[in-house]
Amino acid sequence: MGKVGIIGVGQSAFVRGYPGSIRELAFEGFKEAIADAQIETKDIDASIICSAPEYDKQRSPAGVFAEYLGLIPQPTCYLESLCSSSSMGLRMAYSLVKSGLHDVVAIIGFQKMSEISSAESQERMGRGADIQWESPFGTMMPAYYAMFARGHMETYGTSPDDLALIRVKAATYGQINEKAVYRKPVTFEMFSDPESPMSGPVASPLRVGDCCANADGSSCVIVANEEKTKALSKKPVWILGLGAASASVNMAGRDAFSRLEVARLAGEQAYGMAGVTPKDIDVAEVHDCFTIAELMAYENLGFAEPGGGKELIKSKETYKEGCIPVNVDGGLLSKGHPIGATGGAQIRTIVLQLRGEAGEMQVKEPGVGLVHNIGGVGLYGNVSILGR
Repeated sequence: MGKVGIIGVGQSAFVRGYPGSIRELAFEGFKEAIADAQIETKDIDASIICSAPEYDKQRSPAGVFAEYLGLIPQPTCYLESLCSSSSMGLRMAYSLVKSGLHDVVAIIGFQKMSEISSAESQERMGRGADIQWESPFGTMMPAYYAMFARGHMETYGTSPDDLALIRVKAATYGQINEKAVYRKPVTFEMFSDPESPMSGPVASPLRVGDCCANADGSSCVIVANEEKTKALSKKPVWILGLGAASASVNMAGRDAFSRLEVARLAGEQAYGMAGVTPKDIDVAEVHDCFTIAELMAYENLGFAEPGGGKELIKSKETYKEGCIPVNVDGGLLSKGHPIGATGGAQIRTIVLQLRGEAGEMQVKEPGVGLVHNIGGVGLYGNVSILGR
C-alpha cells in the first residue's frame, strides 16, 4: 500500500500542574499538530488516544477526546502500554494506514499526573509491576532502576559520576527547550555538593539528579498514506522501521540487570525493517526516565558495545556535535515525563530534526532518526526509525 509518512506533530508545554481539564490538555498538542499538517479535523479518518490509566478520573478517555476535538463520528480507541503508549500508538496507526483501512490517523498522547499526589503517583507506577508478586512489597520506579544501575556498575565498572554526566548533558539542552519543565543549569559539581538538591539520595546509587520529574502534557502525531503525505507535506518524514518487544513483568524472570532486553530486540527489528544499522542513525531520542536508562540505551541500541556507554558520554559523543547526538531536546530528565505523551513528544523532536526545524537544538543535516521508548521497567520496548 506504499509508504507511511508523518504529516503533523505537536506538543503542549510540559508543566508541573496544568490548570485545565484533560481534554483541554489534549487540545494543546492536537492544535499544534493539525496546524502543522495544514488539515482540518474532517480530514482525519481515525484517532488513537494513548495514556497510562489510573492517573486521572476519566475512564475511557478516547470518546471524550474525540468529541471535544471534533473527531466524531470517525472511529477512535484507547491504547496503553505504560510509558511507551504513544509509540505503540504510532505502530498501530502505521498498521491502519499501511493496510489501507484509513488514509490519515491521529495519535494523541496525554497524562495529567498532577491530579494525584506524588505518593499516589508512585503507588500507581508500582502497580505497573505484578500486583500479586511484586507491587504489594512496595516496589517503585526509582528502586527498580536503581537495581539496573547497581547491576551495570557491578558488571562494567560504571560509576555514579558517569551517570551525573548524562544529567549535565540533559540540562544543557533543557535550558533551550521552551517546552521543557526543568530549564535550569546542572553542573557536575552539584552531585558532590551536599547542599545541592541534585545530590540528595533517592534509591542508591540513584540521586535526585538521576531521576526525571513527573509532568502534565500532551502530544500528537498525524500519519498519512504515501499519496496524502506527498500532497500535504513539503518536507515529508517517512516511517522506515518499527520494532516492539515485551519482557517478564516480574524481575525474577529477567536474565540480567545490566541491560533492557526489550530495547535490544525492538532495535534489531526496527533496524532490519528500515534496512539500516546503528551507524546510520544521525540523531536519537531515548527513554531517559533515569540516567542509567539512557546509558543502557546507548548499548542496547548498538551505539556502543556493552559497558562502553560511559565512554560515549565522557567524550561528549552524544552531544549535538558528537557522532551520535542523543536527547538534544533535554530528554525526559529535563522535559519531564507525562507518561502517555512521552513517546509522541520524542517523535515530534525527531521529525523537527529531520525537517531542519529544531532551532538551537538542530543537529547538522540529519537523514535518519531513532526514537527509543520504554514502558515500565523494560516491560514494553518500542523503537521507531524515521527518515527523510
